Amino acid sequence: MTAIDPDLQYRPILEQACTLAGIDAANATPLRFSENAIYKLSGPIIARVGRPGQHAAAVREVQTAQWLESSGLSAVQTIAGIEQPVIVADRPVTFWQELPDHRHGTIRQVAIMIRELHHLSPPTSFPLGHIEPFVRLDQRIESAASFDDIDRAWMRNHLTRLRERWETRTEGLPWCVIHGDAWVGNVVSTDDGRTFLLDLERTSIGPPEWDLVHAALKHHSFGWGDHSEYQDFCETYGHDVTAWSGFELLRDIREFRMTCMAVQSSQTNPADRDQALHRLSCLQGEHGARPWAGWRPLA
Repeated sequence: MTAIDPDLQYRPILEQACTLAGIDAANATPLRFSENAIYKLSGPIIARVGRPGQHAAAVREVQTAQWLESSGLSAVQTIAGIEQPVIVADRPVTFWQELPDHRHGTIRQVAIMIRELHHLSPPTSFPLGHIEPFVRLDQRIESAASFDDIDRAWMRNHLTRLRERWETRTEGLPWCVIHGDAWVGNVVSTDDGRTFLLDLERTSIGPPEWDLVHAALKHHSFGWGDHSEYQDFCETYGHDVTAWSGFELLRDIREFRMTCMAVQSSQTNPADRDQALHRLSCLQGEHGARPWAGWRPLA
């Protein structure tokens, strides 16, 4: 399979959105192509080009950023004076203030940020909505043209089983405002000592355990890091999600979401195909019990 240059797909959309927003796109530099296409513009401004049909999620992300600013929790902020998102070809484009030089946060910083978030009262100025643990998984499976019918059928059946388990899930901590994708890449630390929360499009009302599962996966499912690091995370937040009887369901859903993300990425980046197949084979029981070796972050 020949790799597709995503910049050829996204740049015309970005340029049209910038024209509508009154922003100069002449020196737009691509930073990352994943769930969203991320560009650096002059200003300094960061632009995010979303996937088709994600208008509602983009609206919620913009509103959430504005609400967090008023709540005093440090998070990325939109560019003022622009009605956002800007919609081009059914894709939402949003514009954000560029952060100072920064790096991925530590697992302890993730625990601190989500603990603060979980203690906020929900916004009253807009509907935050409830968690959607299976959002867009159907589309990712159906768009996996490079995977055979047997694998796609297995993924469909697995998704059905997860949905059934979710309907009879074990209740845990009281539902609250959650980030929805709480990992070290979405909490960053700047050189001047500040910490910011990123990628707010999945923020919603849901079980706080959902935000705790990613750290648990690193240790229990993939063997990343050491036990003391995970212990520090639990002590900082004040709860160990692995001790809860509902942990396995959330773990299984998050592992499947990570697998479907790799499947989606492999459609435009063939280098991710082996990783997607490896993740899928782990879920299918071909590599024994957890922790599984070989899971790596996508490029």
